[in-house]
Formats: sequence, C-alpha cells, structure tokens
Amino acid sequence: MAKNSRIEWTDHTFNPWWGCVKVSPACKHCYAEAWAKRVGAAVWGAKAPRRFFGDAHWAEPKRWNREAESSGRRSRVFCASMADVFEDRRELDEWRAKLAALINETPWLDWLLLTKRPDRAAALAPWGKDWPKNVWLGTTVETQAWAERRLPQLAAVPAHVRFLSCEPLLGRLQLSAWLKPHIHWVIAGGESGPRARPSNPEWFRALRDQCVDARVPFHFKQWGNWVPAPELTSGARTLGGTPLVRVTKKAAGRHLDGETWDQLPA
Repeated sequence: MAKNSRIEWTDHTFNPWWGCVKVSPACKHCYAEAWAKRVGAAVWGAKAPRRFFGDAHWAEPKRWNREAESSGRRSRVFCASMADVFEDRRELDEWRAKLAALINETPWLDWLLLTKRPDRAAALAPWGKDWPKNVWLGTTVETQAWAERRLPQLAAVPAHVRFLSCEPLLGRLQLSAWLKPHIHWVIAGGESGPRARPSNPEWFRALRDQCVDARVPFHFKQWGNWVPAPELTSGARTLGGTPLVRVTKKAAGRHLDGETWDQLPA
C-alpha cells in the first residue's frame, strides 16, 4: 500500500492481499512476484497461501477518502498491485466482500480494479448489474490474441469506466472496433526490469493514434528499459527494423514523439 503512489496514473495503491498465479505472457517477469520474493513473502503460485492484513491497513483508504472530500478533489486508487482481485479462490471471497464494503464507504475515491481475469469479474463482484460509479474496471491486453480474448469479457461488465493496461506491450494492437463503444481509457507502457522485453515504438504510436481517432484518453506510462536509438550501436538490438538500446527506466523517460501523454477519462 502506498499513499502518493509513484505510478503515474494513480494517486494511491491499495492491496487487499498479496499473491497471485501467472496466467498470460504479460505475467512472465511479474514485478509483484519479484518484490514479494525480495521481502521473503512466498505468496506466488496456485498452492501458495495469500498474505492478508489487519485493521490499520484497511483504515488507510478511509483516511484518503476524508482528505479527498475535504479538498474537493477525487483521488484514484489502484487496487491491487500485488494481487488480482478476481483470482478465483474461495478463501478470498470474504476479503473481496470486505473490499466491496470499503469501496462503498469511500465515495470520494475512484477504485481502479485492474485484472487479468475479466471473465470472473461479474461473477465474483457483489454488484450484479449495478456497479458503483467509483469503480473503474480494467484488464491487461499485451497482444492481439489476449485483446480478442479479454475485451469481450471486459465489455460485458457494466462498470462505470472500463480501461485497458497495455503494459508490457508485446505486440501491435488493433483496438479500433472496441475503443469508442466499450473502452474509456488506455494505458500503455514498456517493460522494465533485468529481463525486460523490448516494445516496438510503432506499436505505441499505432495505439496512440487509434485512441486519438476514437477520442479515447491515452496515457503513455513509460518506455521501460528499451528506447529507440538513432542508429544501431554497440549493445543495441532491432525490433521491426527499429534500433533499440537498453537504458535505465529513469533515463528512458516517458515522452512519446516529444510529448507526455497523461490523459484521463472525464
């Protein structure tokens, strides 16, 4: 959990628990799994237990809600960076119910529920066809194959805001048919970490252009550890004919064709 999160597209992060199971190529180099292992939490995998938290942890979003109400400015909460709210395990049901109650108690917070399991969202969420307006439901689409699988599942959920996380972007996406009627926001970014896979800059440009054409807000989060190089130099590699060089995430920055894309849904 973190107040004033360093993730560019949220204000805070909240984890109802820690732990998950990898389900698609985007999970291959999961930063959350690496972080859990670094702090000695063995919570990854189908047979591993999940890590839960006490009352002080669950009280923090209520404080953020009071602060947001006092300031008159809504805050966004990314839930969950270290888990998947819709992982289908029965011991998580009581914690999902507790999360739903917390969401209802914090109307000044917009809860961004990002899942790789949109097919389970409707069944495991308690809201039926009447989702709270402060719940934004998102799913990860890293390749076209996963977009075609997950987009119909996401579109079927009556969330007030539906969004996509195309991070790490592992292939070119064609989303135009889905953007205007079903998707309200797109986040894109490259992978970071010691085993980061590069993304072709043209993939990001194509996604940005589709969002612009559909008038869907676009957020470019980061290049990750691979950025376009002016020419093929020592240590560089090519992807789709474009030279890419590995640098630190900070040095790579988050400008796409000289611009910062920080758009948000209305």
